[in-house]
Parts: sequence; structure tokens; C-alpha cells
Amino acid sequence: MSKTVVSSDNAPAAIGPYSPGIQTGNMVFLSGQLGIDPATGKLPEGVEAQAKQSLANVEALLTAAGATFADVVKTTVYLADIDDFAAVNEIYASKFEAPFPARSAFQVAALPAGGLVEIEVVAAL
Repeated sequence: MSKTVVSSDNAPAAIGPYSPGIQTGNMVFLSGQLGIDPATGKLPEGVEAQAKQSLANVEALLTAAGATFADVVKTTVYLADIDDFAAVNEIYASKFEAPFPARSAFQVAALPAGGLVEIEVVAAL
């Protein structure tokens, strides 16, 4: 089975020894995307801005793999504060349509770079 790295100039580079995404066969696996602005390398202020940027990063990587949000079958949303669930959910809902992908969402002790939200996706082409 071959693996192809998925990356984009419109998404931040990996901040560790991992790929932004991997495509194998008809499956695309994206690493969790923080809300890092690829132009500045910085996180915007606030969970809403970070959620929007996280999803923009996801979209850039999906596009690089020839996929769209409609191809996403599973997401995992990591939150620094579960009280941000409703705000992130509203932004998340603006990108996905029924049938919605399967999803897990939960609070974690901390996210890299002081992030407030990180979103990971799996897509099927």
C-alpha cells in the first residue's frame, strides 16, 4: 500500500515529526489542525477565530488531496475548554451538510502552542 503526503502552502507546516496529511488508496487522513494562520505562523485571538482558521487549514489540505468537506466521514474536535463547545459547533456546522460526518468532541488538558481548538478529519474519496 502506498502513502502520499498531503500538504498545502495554504495550511501551516507540521510542527513536529509528522505529516499534515496522508492519502492512501481512497482515504485521506489529516493530522489535527490548530487555528494557526499559515501566513503568520500565529494563532488568532479567541476560540471562534481559531475554529475558523482550523477549518480553513482543513479545507486547504482537503483541496490538496482532491477532496471537500462533503467527503469527510469522521472528525475529532479537541477543545481546551468544553465551555467553548457551542461556539465551535456553530462554526463547524457552517462547513458541513447532512449527512454529517461521525464526530467525537472532548476537552483536553492542553493543546500545542496554546491552541484553544484542534480539528482532525478522515475523508473518503
